[in-house]
This record gives sequence, structure tokens and C-alpha cells, in this order.
Amino acid sequence: MTETKSYRSSFILLTTLFFLWGFITVLVDSLVPRLKELFTLSYSQAILVQFAFFGAYFILSIPASYILSKIGYKKGIILGLLTMALGCLLFYPAASYRVFGTFLFAYFILAGGITVLQVAANPFVAVLGSEDGASSRLNLSQAFNSLGTAIAPAIGALFILSDKIKTKDEIASLTETAKQAYLTTEASAVQKPFIGLALFIVLIAIFFFFAKLPKLISEKSSGTYSDAFKQPNLMLGVLGIFCYVGAEVSIGSFLVNYFQDMNMMPLITENSTMMGIAEVVAKAFNKSLVGTDDKALLGIFVIFYWSGAMIGRFIGSYLTKIMSPGKVLSIFASIAILLILISISTTGLLSMWSILAVGLFNSIMFPTIFTLAIDGIGDLKPKGSGLLCTAIVGGAFIPLACGNLIDSKGFGVAFVFVTLCYGYILYYGVRNSKPSLVVSE
Repeated sequence: MTETKSYRSSFILLTTLFFLWGFITVLVDSLVPRLKELFTLSYSQAILVQFAFFGAYFILSIPASYILSKIGYKKGIILGLLTMALGCLLFYPAASYRVFGTFLFAYFILAGGITVLQVAANPFVAVLGSEDGASSRLNLSQAFNSLGTAIAPAIGALFILSDKIKTKDEIASLTETAKQAYLTTEASAVQKPFIGLALFIVLIAIFFFFAKLPKLISEKSSGTYSDAFKQPNLMLGVLGIFCYVGAEVSIGSFLVNYFQDMNMMPLITENSTMMGIAEVVAKAFNKSLVGTDDKALLGIFVIFYWSGAMIGRFIGSYLTKIMSPGKVLSIFASIAILLILISISTTGLLSMWSILAVGLFNSIMFPTIFTLAIDGIGDLKPKGSGLLCTAIVGGAFIPLACGNLIDSKGFGVAFVFVTLCYGYILYYGVRNSKPSLVVSE
């Protein structure tokens, strides 16, 4: 009974981390359209934000796994949180001096901290109970990750994207006093949210310092990365994570620009239901849509993409208890492909809502691929986690490829490319759909 209580308390504590990094990851998306205008960037240049953010996973995941083996999971989590806080604080000078490279460095440091948390928390949650229930537990934790991703677009739209950005020529035409006032306002729109986040993260780190976590994973685990590379299903899962994160981030990052490209503003403003939805979301955060930039109104609807992922993960937590996780994965991937094809083949609100609905079916992909990949590899789990988190770099490379495709061919071709990623996930789900005994906890 005491052990069960300890597991439950640890699960709740670790789940707060999932919420935190989900919120921050999607808040980054809000800055993509803003930085695109601020620095007059092409789509492929603007998406370097995501390249810097997710590139950290590629560079730091395996070192993070090594660090965890030396200092332990609890100290590793605290290290990750403090690194995240440092990354948030770096947004202050980045916004003050308006240097794009400084923004990219801040993103990289912030993502470095999240990388350490990902490598530690995902396998930890997976082993907090029976192995048969691992997918269900990780889906539940990821549901709270999605709660963070659901809230972040509204925060980004209302607090980061709401004011209108002036062009370089417009700024040059201002008086010196007006220019300084404008630049100060622009900087504070980015600085305030991230300073607040830094303080919140430090408080969580202090809480973890005094918390007691059960030692469930051997921190001096046997086996090597060479052994891990010999696990075929693990390595196929690594490619699955690469495709999933790349596809999800590609869609999420470009949604506001996609809606602009489809000229959705007149359709939304002339539709009382759509405006009613936007106003309800704005009022929930005590903000008004009056006088806001078009990107803010469009950005509000991105909340449905990420909140769909949250709802889907609660559903997925149940479905993966009563069905083979691989079968659930293949069904969700198939529907995601269908929705993207509907979006690029239609126009107006149907196109808009079908692409937003993809979020619902993204929901179970990361936790399900993760647990299928580390299933049965024993003490290699920490190293498997390091490899799987390295694959999150898909969020850097695939959006960059999409950005180039949008610049040269348009959104339709870019999103067809994204469906190929879901096609691989469909294959991985089918491969792991063999019947298995699923035990409810």
C-alpha cells in the first residue's frame, strides 16, 4: 500500500514536468510568425527557431542519458529545470537587442533543459507500475503535456502576437522617442512571459529538491549504446519518433501562416460562430480582440490543434488498455493522413477545421511509439530513452524541409510531404499490432 502511494505521488509530481515542457514547446510556435515579420524572414529562415529548439535534442539527448547515469534521475531533473530557467532568462537580452542569433541561442539552452527532463521522465513514468500498463500511464502523463500545449497557443496569441509589428521602414520613419518606446514595447511582449516562466521553473526545481522519488530505474545500468542499436524494434521506434515530432511541429508551426495563405480572416470575422469562439477564448484570459493583429485572431484557433491532442491522450490512455497499442497507433495515423488530404483538397472552414483535427489523432503517437520501442529491452531502457529523445530532432529537420517546400511549392506540397511521415507511423503501428494481453491497473 505504501509502495502504491509512493508510485502515485511520484507519478503526479513527474506529470507536472510533462505539462511544463508541453507549454513551453508550443509557446515557441507563437514566436515563429512574430519573428518572421520582425526580422523579415522567409518561411525556411523563420523555422530556424524550431531547428535551434529541436536540434538540442539531437546534440544533448545521449549526453543527458550519460549525465543521468552519473548524478541520478532526481538531480538530473533539477539540472534540467535550472537549465530551462536560464534559457527563459536569455530571452530578456535577446528581445532587448533584437538579435535573431541571440533568440536562437536562448531557444537552444531552453530546449537543452527540456531534453534532460524528457530523457529522465519518460522511462520513469513507464516503469511506475506494470509493463503492460506502460503505454496507458505514459499516455495519461502526455495528456497533461497536451494540456500545456493547449493553453500555450492562447497565451502566445493574446500576449505575444496581439500587437501589430511595424516594418523596418515604418520604424525608421518614427521619431527617436517614438522609436525607443516602440522597441521597448516590442521587447516586453516577449520578455514578460519568459521571465515569469523562469521564476515558476525555479520554484518547481526547489520543490523537486525536497521531494522523494523511488529508485525504479538502475542508474548504473548495464549494456551499451552498441547493444541498444542492435534492438530492431527500438531503432524503428527511433525513426517513428523522428517522423511524429517532425510532422506535429511542422503543422503546428505553420498553422497561422497557413490560415493567412488561405485568406481565412474574412471568413472568420464574417462568421458569428467563429468570432464567438475566439471571443470566449480571449475572455478566458481576460483579454480583448479589439485592435489586435490578424495573427492573434488566427492564432487563437491553434488552441484546438493542441487541445485535440490533450483530449485524444485521455481517450488513448483508455484505448491502449483495451486494445493493442500498435493497433491504436495505426488507426490514428491513418485518420491523420486522411484529414491532411482533406485540408489541402478543400477550402474555407472545412480545410481549416480538418487540419486542426489532426491534433486529436497526433495525441497518442509519442507515448505509444516510445513504450512500444522500449518494451522488453530491460536495463537498456535509459539508453533507449536517450536514443528516442535524440530522435525528437525530427522537430528541427522536417519543419525546415517543409519551410523550403512552402517557399518553393506552397503549403499543399509541404503537407503532402508531412503525410509521408504519418505513413511510416502507420507502418510501425501495424508492425507492433500483434495481439497481447492488456492488463488494467
